[in-house]
This record gives sequence, C-alpha cells and structure tokens, in this order.
Amino acid sequence: MGLWSRFKNTTLYKSIYRNEYPDTPRNQVLVILNSVVLHLHPVKVPRRAVRMSYTWGLGGLSLLMFLILTVTGVWLMFYYVPSVPGAYESMKALETDVIFGPFARNLHRWAAHGMVLAVWLHMTRVFYTGSYKPPREFNWVIGVVLFTITVLLSFTGYLLPWDQLAYWAIQVGSNMARVTPVVGSYVQRALLDGYEIGPSTLVRWYTLHVILLPLACIALMAVHFWRIRKDGGISTPIPYEEEEDESLPASDAEVAD
Repeated sequence: MGLWSRFKNTTLYKSIYRNEYPDTPRNQVLVILNSVVLHLHPVKVPRRAVRMSYTWGLGGLSLLMFLILTVTGVWLMFYYVPSVPGAYESMKALETDVIFGPFARNLHRWAAHGMVLAVWLHMTRVFYTGSYKPPREFNWVIGVVLFTITVLLSFTGYLLPWDQLAYWAIQVGSNMARVTPVVGSYVQRALLDGYEIGPSTLVRWYTLHVILLPLACIALMAVHFWRIRKDGGISTPIPYEEEEDESLPASDAEVAD
C-alpha cells in the first residue's frame, strides 16, 4: 500500500473528506452536499447557463475583486494611521518608505474601480437577460443592495488619505445625506460625529470602510449565493427546458458565474 493510500485511510483524512473522488453521479452529489463551500452551489447546472458568452463570468470577477481588496486592505491596515495628523503622513510613507507600498495601494485602488465596474456590468447582464424575474426577484434586491455597498466602500476608501480631495468629498457627501427627507440631519450628524468635520469624522469613515461595510457585504454575498442555488441555479437562456439532458454536475462546470 502506497503512502498516499495509507494517508487516505487515516482518521484525519476521513474527517475532512467524507466521500470518495466524484467519479459517479452519486459521489458528485455527496461531495457538494458535504462541503461547507461547495454546498452553496447547485448539484447540477444547465450547460448553457455557464457559457462565457452568457454570463461573462461577471459574478465571479466581482468576487475576485472583493478578495483582492480584502487581502490588500488588510496589508494596508498595518501601515495606515486613522488620525488627522497621521493619515496623510502614513499614505506618504506608503508611497516612499514601504517596500511594495505603491504596488499594494494601487492594486487596492484599481481593484476597487474594477469591482464597481464588474458589479455594474453584472447587474446589467442580469437585467438584460431577464434574470431578475420570478423566482429571482428577491435576489435582485439583494444584488441592488450589494451594488450600493460596493459604491459606499469605494467612496469611504476615497476619503481615508485625508487630503483636500478627501475633505471636500466628505463635505459634499454629508450635505447630500442632509437633504434626505425626515432623517437627513440625523444621518449627517452620525456621519460627521457632530455638526462639522473633525478628527472623529475620519475614525467613523474608517470604521465604516474596514468593518461595517465589508461585514455587510460578506453576509449579503453569502445570502446571494445561497439564493442562486435555491432559485434553481444560474438563470439560463431561453429555451433551456428542452435541454435538460445537457445538465452537468457543478464540479464539472467549465466557467462559473
């Protein structure tokens, strides 16, 4: 018996992988159902639903941009100082003193632009193909909220360097919030932590950018992926009912949305 075969018979391996290699339809189903990650996907998807010419992989690209933003954002947090005297100086230090600092910051910035563009194009594709119609209308609403959070993530990150652009962007953004009917003045004071821009304003926007908005985005993305499965998988081109025999296991899909 080889070393790999002996390892597959250990308790450690069997506790992680409870099923055999997905070489049969039954094992393919069991592998997906018993995986904490794969169970978010449907067991089978129509072949036409995963064609690049239909989905363009825009949902996956949006997720990829978010993962890049998470990794680079955590790295930037090691050097960024969320205070009025330290914010701008820490951004200057990233550009001049930190190894690969400009690369990490620019990668984070361009990934943010890419995520906004990818999510917008993804929603355009969903609307154009009628994928928002029943039974997927609830998931469309979740997608709209996710797009709003994406824009807010980009906007709050734009303010963190605390330069002149950031200062006046906060001024404009808070004034826009102030004209909201009924609750506008309360929202503005909550964003500014008072009636004017100050040191605590930066802390509030920083907290929104690195904690509240990312957590909300992660939670809603999990619900978004789960609803895709519950609604019958990725919406398919019409007609697809005549091609039920062309369905393939999700593990064999060449391109995922």
